[in-house]
Amino acid sequence: MTKISHFSPMQDSGHSPRCIAVIGYDGVQALDIVGPMEVFAMANLHLPERARPYKVLPASPAGGAIKSSSAGGLVFGETASLEQLPADLDTIILAGGSEDGLRQVIFQTDLLAWLHLRAGPTRRMASVCTGAFILAAGGFLDGRRATTHWNSCSLLKELRPQIEVEPDAIFVAEPPVFTSAGITAGIDLCLALVEADCGPKTALAVARQMVLFMRRPGGQSQFSTGLALQANATPRLRQLLSEIVDDPTGDLSGPALASRVGMTERTFSRSFRKETGTTPAQFVEAARLERAKALLESSDWPLARIAERSGFSSLDTLHRAFLKHLAITPGFYRARFGTGA
Repeated sequence: MTKISHFSPMQDSGHSPRCIAVIGYDGVQALDIVGPMEVFAMANLHLPERARPYKVLPASPAGGAIKSSSAGGLVFGETASLEQLPADLDTIILAGGSEDGLRQVIFQTDLLAWLHLRAGPTRRMASVCTGAFILAAGGFLDGRRATTHWNSCSLLKELRPQIEVEPDAIFVAEPPVFTSAGITAGIDLCLALVEADCGPKTALAVARQMVLFMRRPGGQSQFSTGLALQANATPRLRQLLSEIVDDPTGDLSGPALASRVGMTERTFSRSFRKETGTTPAQFVEAARLERAKALLESSDWPLARIAERSGFSSLDTLHRAFLKHLAITPGFYRARFGTGA
């Protein structure tokens, strides 16, 4: 079960607004900068002018214009240099980017040295997507739980075994360091930071203003069961996985699935485990659980109907699956993640 971390409330340091530096570089992912900046800017709009908590500063190692990795090479025309940033920074956010961009900013700039100087007086540091590699290179994640884009989690663990990488988390809070997964997960993290700083009403107002479907807590999965396992499967099995995820109801027993791909049950079971790292029964249960979670999040159907539409044989089976994998009941999940939460 993934963990949902708690945030400490903002402590009064006697000054306002709080300065947040969002740091990019050539090759940065544009949304990793724009997303967090918009969240904090929106928070300001939903509070009285005298109480506006944030001053958001786009920055880069040398300052000036930086070119993103986005299609067409979107350019951020003006950023502050590290030396120009105020001494009383409250939060430092490191954006993710291309491999070349990360290598250059880690090995050919003074960013890591600057981060070590600022780590003490700064209340918190955070990363979006592959920005976690910058924190990792500086040793800031050693001995901590952390996450990054799901496709880069194994590399992060390989490069820095001292990090407890959580590949299935949207974001991870290990105060004073926070990490988030791919791109839009940075928005989820920043919404959580705003909630800790300004309260849930402000965070919810920001989420609504940005037309977000919901504010996803850090314990939710980065990606679906189907996507996670299809990446390593052969085309023959990949089609079957896709069909199971699309429709997890009906007879999905071992013999039935083996027949659908023209294999003996023994060969199918062996091939399935080899290609996905799990058993057919475990995959089917995970697919049904995901369908149930989606229905709980988006509908007000009775639990018995959700169990049926998700492929579970009974409401009791649905309850057992939730308790087994999430350690909560379907009703509690709906209360926490549903549209009325």
